[in-house]
Amino acid sequence: MKSQSFRLRNLKQHPQTITEGSITKSLLMFFFPILFGTFFQQLYNTIDAIIVGRFVGKQALAAVGGGSSVFVNLIVGFFMGLSSGAGVTISQFYGSKNKTELSRSVHTALAMSISGGLIMTIAGISLAYPILKVTKTPEDVFNGSLIYLRIYFCAMIPLFIYNMGSGILRAVGDSLSPLLVLIAGCFTNIFLDLLFVVKLGMGVSGVAIATGICQIESALIVLLILTRRNSDYKVSIKNIKHTPHILSVILKIGFPAGIQSSLYTISNLIIQTNINSFGTDTAAAWAAFGKIDAIFWMTVSAFGIAITTFSGQNYGAGKMERIKKAVWITLAMATGTTIAMCILFRIFNTPIFKLFATDPSVIKKGTSILLFLMPFWLTYISIEILSGTIRGCGVSFEPMIITVFGVCGLRLLWIFIAVPFHRSLFTVLACYPITWIATSIAFWIFYFSGKWLKNKKEKAEQIKN
Repeated sequence: MKSQSFRLRNLKQHPQTITEGSITKSLLMFFFPILFGTFFQQLYNTIDAIIVGRFVGKQALAAVGGGSSVFVNLIVGFFMGLSSGAGVTISQFYGSKNKTELSRSVHTALAMSISGGLIMTIAGISLAYPILKVTKTPEDVFNGSLIYLRIYFCAMIPLFIYNMGSGILRAVGDSLSPLLVLIAGCFTNIFLDLLFVVKLGMGVSGVAIATGICQIESALIVLLILTRRNSDYKVSIKNIKHTPHILSVILKIGFPAGIQSSLYTISNLIIQTNINSFGTDTAAAWAAFGKIDAIFWMTVSAFGIAITTFSGQNYGAGKMERIKKAVWITLAMATGTTIAMCILFRIFNTPIFKLFATDPSVIKKGTSILLFLMPFWLTYISIEILSGTIRGCGVSFEPMIITVFGVCGLRLLWIFIAVPFHRSLFTVLACYPITWIATSIAFWIFYFSGKWLKNKKEKAEQIKN
């Protein structure tokens, strides 16, 4: 027992390197904590949806999970895309053993999370009302959505600190600590949801307050870990500030990713507007489907994060062939996992939807949406894995361009040109598989062109120095 405890502490203090040894083992040891961490992150929102859907009603379900969640993704997604530049920069300096720049990158990243969180708090609270109006949120859902969003955005600074701190830990190979923090936060969230919503009857405001408290808890724990870590990336509160040349590198990588995330979400807002026009039952069914759909997204996202960090550290160490082998291994694992997931959801789709809603109309619409979109998940995998690999090597502009035109641009063309000719729910939903297929093809063309590895030796040498 003593030896196991020592090994666990040693893993946290000195994360295992992913620049040597078995590629599959390295990816899996990194992937599973990320997957479970993403699972518990999603569980926050899923528990919210289950509790409000069953104890408050379908209007509350739509308020928490419909247009509100898309708007949250728009604001938060931009910063998360921006902060991905910090993760790539930190992983590259860690892989190249550049201790000075590693420390500067860590403190600059946390400074970004504080300033970014403040800006997003103001933006989120100010834009909540007009965004809900623009997206044609149903009247019986509008007030609940507005309350939820304004309370939710009050906790942006702790949310950003937690996510940035977790990104720092993952960038240096420690995906276990963020998982443990999330598990603690998830249990706190369950308790507070039951207390505020079921016991005290606070509705959607109770859900939002519970989530905010959990985000504060998670941020404090992550900061405690980073300030007590005896390592080159240890955080000193007094040193949290922007270092201009580091900030420039982070923004160069992260800004295109942030723009990509925002445009991606804007296209989803337009889709949400179309879905809302079909009524409350359809909006609630889409919200419930979103919680199930998120299981796929969190899985493929975990593979994407794993390959991004793997590529970043190996790029910093100059091991390009190892990165290329990892791409095929990650694609195979992600494809196998997705196929298994599709089989399970095909068998148990109705019982799963009954977790979120009791209304037969909502359940029927939700299962039809799932059965239509689920087979096409396989077409998205390449986008996540290839863009993660390329971005991990410090190339962010081209993945943004491919995604903006392949996903966002083509999706909007479909909504504005094709949908008016045959206005139905499934005509709207068809934009997803069409754009996934087109964007995957574009990413494969760019990947095989080798342009993302241009001047790789010079760049890797700059990172080391």
